[in-house]
Amino acid sequence: MTHIRKATADDAGPLAGLAAVTFPMACPPSSSPEDIATHVANTLSERHFREHLADPDVTILVIDAHGALRGYSLLVNRPADDPDVVSALKFLPSIELSKCYVHPEHHGLGATAELMHASLLAAAEAGAAGVWLGVNSQNARAIRFYEKSGFRKVGSKSFRLGTTVEHDFVLERAVP
Repeated sequence: MTHIRKATADDAGPLAGLAAVTFPMACPPSSSPEDIATHVANTLSERHFREHLADPDVTILVIDAHGALRGYSLLVNRPADDPDVVSALKFLPSIELSKCYVHPEHHGLGATAELMHASLLAAAEAGAAGVWLGVNSQNARAIRFYEKSGFRKVGSKSFRLGTTVEHDFVLERAVP
């Protein structure tokens, strides 16, 4: 049985493993394997997920398929601190959808749409008026999915991936 639930401390290790599989798919083709590996090690480790799970401002939802994690989203309920993001947002208070990834074996099955729906509901329950995210400007597949999910481009920001600076679109939508 597959269902979406809030992550627990026991999920930190499996989340790190899932992030190591899914994050590289969101990177532009020009990204070096070294930069990707450094980012995964520096921000998506089991220790980092433990910290996120202990943070009261962070909600992690997981797709649990018979005890195996097949997707996750990470919502951050804090004001944005990037000036490019702050100037672009229209729906306040806003929650950042920091991560929304599904294992490639679950692509095309509706799992990502279900995870997005659950994430938007969690943002609404937390009192947000809007949700925002950053997506690499070259990630056409993700951009199409986010637009289909009601997000619209409202700005841009920079994202450091190892030794390179990537360019992200800032997308936002109102919470239903």
